Amino acid sequence: MPATPRPATPPPVPAPRSLADLPFAHRLEVFGGELGRDGDHESVHFDGGDFVDLDGGGSVFLECAFSSVAVEGGRYRRVRFTDVWTWQTRWVGTDLAETQWTDCEAGAGLLAGVELYGARLRRAVFHRCKFDSVNLRAAELRDVAFVDCLLRDVDFGGARLGGVSFPGTTLERVRFDNVTVDRADLSGAAALGIASGLDGLRGATISGIQLLELAPALADLAGLRVADA
Repeated sequence: MPATPRPATPPPVPAPRSLADLPFAHRLEVFGGELGRDGDHESVHFDGGDFVDLDGGGSVFLECAFSSVAVEGGRYRRVRFTDVWTWQTRWVGTDLAETQWTDCEAGAGLLAGVELYGARLRRAVFHRCKFDSVNLRAAELRDVAFVDCLLRDVDFGGARLGGVSFPGTTLERVRFDNVTVDRADLSGAAALGIASGLDGLRGATISGIQLLELAPALADLAGLRVADA
């Protein structure tokens, strides 16, 4: 009998970087203008400040850094973030639908009541971030890591997850309805609270302990009745 293939080991997650560690840090200039639609921002450091109810749709951020920034409300649809680093940045009630995040890193941030449906995240890492009531429906996540994060009431409905991992992350009431999974690794999650869509996680990797914790839900999904002898 041929040996059962083992699931691929996820790549190691890089350690969080400081502002000084960024390869483009020496080119950064402190932002001193205004955010507007279709803006082009390259090598800009957004150092503090509040951005409230602005419309920055269609803008491009290339090799930028955000430190202790608060973005409240506002529309930033179809914005492209490439090589962007954020630290202690708060996104509250913000419309980030259909945005693109490529080679991005976020640390100690907050996303609350944020619309990210249809977004595309590629090679992104989130360290110690809190996601609360975030809509990621129909999003595409490829090679994305949530490290020591909290995901509460997050909706991945209809999303595509490829090479996604959750080391040390707590999931509370997370929805996975109709997701498409390719190499998603949940085995390192600190807690796995799935509100719905357990059947959508076909192909995902979980730990033995998680399997035992999910046994009642899996039995219900399979239509099994469990009776002690």
